[in-house]
Amino acid sequence: MPDLPGLPEDAPGDTSDTGEPPTRGAGVPGTDAERRRRRAEFLRDLAEARELRARVQPRRTKAARLRHAQRMRTFRW
Repeated sequence: MPDLPGLPEDAPGDTSDTGEPPTRGAGVPGTDAERRRRRAEFLRDLAEARELRARVQPRRTKAARLRHAQRMRTFRW
C-alpha cells in the first residue's frame, strides 16, 4: 500500500519503535507465561464484551437464554 500523505511518522498504527513485540507472525513463539497472560487478558475482554452486550440488548439476551434452555431440555443424556 502506498504511503498516505499527511500522516505523521508516529501515527497510532505504527508500532515499529514502541518496544512491543509483534503479536502475530513473529516466528518466535514466546514463553508459556506470556501466552497465558495474553490469553487471560483476551478472555477477560471477551467476558466484558458479553456483559456489555447483555446490558445493551436485554431482549436479545433473554431470547438467547430461552433458546439455550430449550436446547438443554430437549437434549437427551
